[in-house]
Amino acid sequence: MLGIEYLNNLENIELYMILVLCIFTIWFILNTVKYYRGEKRKVKNLHRFAKAGEMDAQHSLAHRYRKGYAVKKSCQKAAFWYQKAAFSGDNDAKNLLEKIREKKHCS
Repeated sequence: MLGIEYLNNLENIELYMILVLCIFTIWFILNTVKYYRGEKRKVKNLHRFAKAGEMDAQHSLAHRYRKGYAVKKSCQKAAFWYQKAAFSGDNDAKNLLEKIREKKHCS
């Protein structure tokens, strides 16, 4: 009964709930923006390392383009970076490049 009496004594509980929801919404938006800025930074660094010839970066960048993860989905760019990775000696990239050529599209 103590809990019910306590709730009855609270004035403007709706305002407290709205305040909590507003704070949560602001926190959620700020963390979402932070996450996407971090992803953008990762893609930028992947481009830099991939252009420098790093095989893992080329493969990761190709995968991102094939799936459309934090970049615009592009089969041509995926095939390009898989080909670069294949030339660098990545056997998985060779297999994935063949799958892209066979299907004529990304999956």
